[in-house]
Amino acid sequence: MTVVLTIALVIIGISALLGVIATLRSESDASRAVIGDLLFFAAIAAFVPTAVLTGSAVVFDVALLATMLGILTTMALGQILTRGRR
Repeated sequence: MTVVLTIALVIIGISALLGVIATLRSESDASRAVIGDLLFFAAIAAFVPTAVLTGSAVVFDVALLATMLGILTTMALGQILTRGRR
């Protein structure tokens, strides 16, 4: 079980690293915003296997709250980038 969780953490870390590289290469604000969301949700995704490995229920609550707040910020950022148009 720990091998699977470790592999999951490595894959999440690789995706976060690729996101950082994409942020550095990106030229538009919209692309950077989407990549920022990717990095945020990758950080949240790293919490869950860590919580399983440590057996901590508090980390699950933190991941749940961060996910709910992350969705709200994604929607707000979309409104800002489109200037309120639908």
